[in-house]
Amino acid sequence: MKRTIQVRIFRGEKQCVAECLDLPVVTEAPTLDELAANIREAIALHLEGENLAEVDLVNDPTVIVTLELEAVA
Repeated sequence: MKRTIQVRIFRGEKQCVAECLDLPVVTEAPTLDELAANIREAIALHLEGENLAEVDLVNDPTVIVTLELEAVA
């Protein structure tokens, strides 16, 4: 079972976007702080009422975030 939920954060056209790689969850916000709160809430809502073992997750999985930055140079 997975102990982590992977999330990729990148700059969308107008806002920051967070996309889960392990779950069908995507959200956006104007700031990284708001985006962090949004992705936590979206993941919690998606998993609400689910048997985590059935979706191959342990109880209280950790969220790991990869932040994509624009190239330098």
